[in-house]
Amino acid sequence: MTDEVRASHILVKTEDEANKLYDEIQNGKSFADAAAEYSECPSGANGGDLGFFGRGMMVKPFEDAAFALEKGVLSKPVQTQFGWHLIIVTDKR
Repeated sequence: MTDEVRASHILVKTEDEANKLYDEIQNGKSFADAAAEYSECPSGANGGDLGFFGRGMMVKPFEDAAFALEKGVLSKPVQTQFGWHLIIVTDKR
């Protein structure tokens, strides 16, 4: 079982924004560039990188999505109390 994942995310206010960015990234836009341009989270300045985290460190819907993703696969929009996230796992350990 994976103990920790390293993930990047983009946080936006609406599902529509998240879906638009999802499409743009799937069509070749750089995840890091999209994070820097659109993310409401301070991590956007670092391409959305959150570093490594274990279970219990993030809100449940975010954690569940991050731990379920395969490395390098972009998540569909995930809703939390903070807004809508696009998540990509960059490493697992």
